[in-house]
Amino acid sequence: MTSAARKPALNKDTRVCISLAGRPSNIGTRFHNHLYEVLGLDFLYKAFTTTDIVAAIGGVRALGIRGCSVSMPFKADVLDLVDEVEPSAQTLQSVNTIVNDDGRLTASNTDYLAVQQLIADNGLTPRQSVLIRGSGGMASAVGAAFADRGFRAGTILARNAAAGRALADRLGYSYHSERGAPQTADIVVNVTPIGMAGGAEEHDLAFDEQAIRNAHTVFDVVALPSETPLIAAARQAGVGVITGAQVIALQAAEQFERYTGVRPTPEQIAEASAISRA
Repeated sequence: MTSAARKPALNKDTRVCISLAGRPSNIGTRFHNHLYEVLGLDFLYKAFTTTDIVAAIGGVRALGIRGCSVSMPFKADVLDLVDEVEPSAQTLQSVNTIVNDDGRLTASNTDYLAVQQLIADNGLTPRQSVLIRGSGGMASAVGAAFADRGFRAGTILARNAAAGRALADRLGYSYHSERGAPQTADIVVNVTPIGMAGGAEEHDLAFDEQAIRNAHTVFDVVALPSETPLIAAARQAGVGVITGAQVIALQAAEQFERYTGVRPTPEQIAEASAISRA
């Protein structure tokens, strides 16, 4: 484990960052507070929920809350409550990060930025086809990340026809319903709860075994567990993988740097990510 620098005791000048979510988890709280300890930063991170998002964002501004992570169901609602929306959030009409600079609130979407980084880090190229299963907010971020990097041969596979078609049209991709749809592409991406710990489909595969074997890369955004049935099957087939744990770690590291001005090392990010999911 990384040795920690001396973190100041809580005091009147300690800077506060928060998360706002319909169902708060401990992941962000553990990730950020662990890194504050390791890096000796005078910060504190706390998760909240709210029934009044307008008042909550007003509180971020009025109380000088330095940073605010935004999760469902508030990602679209906060767009009209900030002063500036960066392209990463403007394109998606979805926010997951707010930075407060002396009362001026700037919104961005670090999920999108994390996926773009993972595309580059794993050597994926626009010559490859991509199949995305899902049509929600995270599917929009993943799809936009691929489309904006020049991936033109794309398909959205979704149960919700209206949302699936709308996302496909926005990205310039084709749409198929889940029933009887083709499941073959160079890159297959699961952006549904299939494989999520504690869910109804915890032990299911988001794609069939043939699609997994035929893929160049299997990408699962589910972070708990990081080794989903889909990722495990891909590893067994010798196929390259990108995990949800990688996504959540990179997006959180991007938030951390925006809040504190400090970029943790890859080793520190990996350690914080493991602790956040323990």
